[in-house]
Amino acid sequence: MAADCIFCKIARGELPAQVIAEDERTLTFMDIAPANRGHALVIPKAHAQDVLEIGPDDLAAVALAAQVQAKKVKERLGADGVNLLNSCGVAAWQTVFHFHLHVIPRYQGDPLKLPWIPSPGSMADIAAVADELR
Repeated sequence: MAADCIFCKIARGELPAQVIAEDERTLTFMDIAPANRGHALVIPKAHAQDVLEIGPDDLAAVALAAQVQAKKVKERLGADGVNLLNSCGVAAWQTVFHFHLHVIPRYQGDPLKLPWIPSPGSMADIAAVADELR
């Protein structure tokens, strides 16, 4: 764990949080700046800066814990849907540099919007990028 990381401090019990689930690898707690009612964060207890650094076992554990939380918000809060969101790097809006998944309940008519308006792309550009990634 990192000494000055806010999420590591929460995982160590040094800072308060509304913890709603915990296992040997993960901690799930309420976001203090919620996008919607029931917005929670799932973190690995072991420090990893982002999705590029987290180990595969911790990543799998976080994903499973996020799935459990997603089911809870649908069943217990009546959410109509759920967004799982991760930000990796400043350009992607990461503000806390400890890997975490946002579990954001979605409700019909809520004010949240995607950060872009999906529209068809150039198939030639898409194919060229796919070639770069293969």
